[in-house]
Amino acid sequence: MTHLEPRLDPLGDPVTTVSVWNIANALTILRLVLVPFFAAALFAHGGHTGAWRGVAWVIFAVASLTDLIDGDLARKRGLITEFGKLADPIADKALIGTALVGLSMLGELAWWVTWLILAREIGVTLLRFWVIRHGVIPASRGGKLKTMVQAWAIGLLVLPLNGGWHAAATGVMMAAVVLTVLTGLDYVARAVTLRRKSAR
Repeated sequence: MTHLEPRLDPLGDPVTTVSVWNIANALTILRLVLVPFFAAALFAHGGHTGAWRGVAWVIFAVASLTDLIDGDLARKRGLITEFGKLADPIADKALIGTALVGLSMLGELAWWVTWLILAREIGVTLLRFWVIRHGVIPASRGGKLKTMVQAWAIGLLVLPLNGGWHAAATGVMMAAVVLTVLTGLDYVARAVTLRRKSAR
């Protein structure tokens, strides 16, 4: 390896000395900041007021949009940092977790769906810390797809929809559940592989 080639972490991503204070990480932090505002709007006036549910949807949409932008910016502008790799999925989990619990409390989503998804997210977070001495497991493409489908389903459920639209939202959520399980198994395999490679 020459001095001009970037050093790679165990997962093949370039390890840079970019400052943590960059636009990509700022968007990730913004997503975290928006979580309590989303929750407040979702539960405003008992959680069943159309106007406030609309406000909650807008906040959720903006927060979800930052998730699409921050990773893309980090890759294209060379702003990938260890902080970003850890903070991005944590911000995702905070937003999605708050939305799922909130919707279940309002009777819009079955609790078993919420518990299943939360169990997966907590499990993946624990896996990240289990292997943190050996490397960081960044969000995979499958994980990003899972998050996107969850976001679509949650967005539809946050809106005060009835009839066929609510059924459609439930169908999208079931697809998200399948992706949640499959990507969870993938993370387990990646964590075990990383530990084995590091032990050699």
